[in-house]
Amino acid sequence: MSRIGRLSIAIPEKVTVLEKEGHLITVKGNFGELKEKYPIENLIIEIEDSTLKVKPRSDTRQNKQLQGLYRTLINNMIIGVTEKFRKALEINGVGYRAQVKGKELILSLGYSHPVKFEIPSEIEVKVEGNNLLIEGISKQEVGLFAAQIRNKRPPEPYKGKGIKYKNEIILRKVGKSGKK
Repeated sequence: MSRIGRLSIAIPEKVTVLEKEGHLITVKGNFGELKEKYPIENLIIEIEDSTLKVKPRSDTRQNKQLQGLYRTLINNMIIGVTEKFRKALEINGVGYRAQVKGKELILSLGYSHPVKFEIPSEIEVKVEGNNLLIEGISKQEVGLFAAQIRNKRPPEPYKGKGIKYKNEIILRKVGKSGKK
């Protein structure tokens, strides 16, 4: 069995977990509601009191892999509706700026035009100086949106200009040295 998949998930008091039609799991909490489909032919989900267990229907390799995957996805759903997920980005560079106008994120990244992103409805973006804070209940959507923003101007290794994650370490290269 999968080591992660064998672990049971504790369901907090303010969270409700429902299984509908045998293949859809719904998690409701303080910050919203998330839904996820799972393969009913491979997995069994048992909800007892305040714990949830994901079990494979048979001991095939694929079922064990899916057990660990869906156990982690459901755990992330429960964490998301209780605490929210956050990604912090840092913008480095002369003239690099970010601003939020309505449901649009506008970035000035040294191109001849501003880069615009439509902010998804379930994600919140806050701009504080040269820092961006992305919050949401879905770990996948928060991570994807942060990666899309970072991809518009990844940090370069010589001066460190670009967009990087707050805790990311950029290995700097030494520039050209003149002849002596």
